[in-house]
Amino acid sequence: KDWERIYLMEGPEGFTVERRGRGSKGRPKQLSKAVEEDLLAEVQRLRAENEYLKNLQALVLEDERRQRRKRR
Repeated sequence: KDWERIYLMEGPEGFTVERRGRGSKGRPKQLSKAVEEDLLAEVQRLRAENEYLKNLQALVLEDERRQRRKRR
């Protein structure tokens, strides 16, 4: 059945192509410039947010340490 489908869809030239094994996934498709720029902007925003939260956490911990020292 497969050979019949190949012949009807591609003609005699369809038999010259090797069709055994798994197909190649090939290279990943290229993203459009707009999508790529949006993704890069999102990554930069998330990195900045991460850095901000790390600094905030460090400040909160430092403040808690100072509070503990004052109690003693």
